[in-house]
Amino acid sequence: TDIMKVLIFGAARDIIGKRELDFPLPTNPSVKSFRENIFKEFPELKKLNALAFAVNEEYANDDDVLKNQDVVALIPPVSGG
Repeated sequence: TDIMKVLIFGAARDIIGKRELDFPLPTNPSVKSFRENIFKEFPELKKLNALAFAVNEEYANDDDVLKNQDVVALIPPVSGG
């Protein structure tokens, strides 16, 4: 199975309870299908407005294609203050 490393920051880390995890590459390996899969696994993430996704340290769009061994980051909105 192809695996991606997922790095988890801020409020997303509070929800998932880990700093990083290995996650299976989606069958249709796009950022959009990854987001759908991670929301299925961790429904609480849906509560985060504007959760951003980065792939290999660059912000990603829904249609970006994921590959085996990519590093995906979940970046929740940063609250000011």
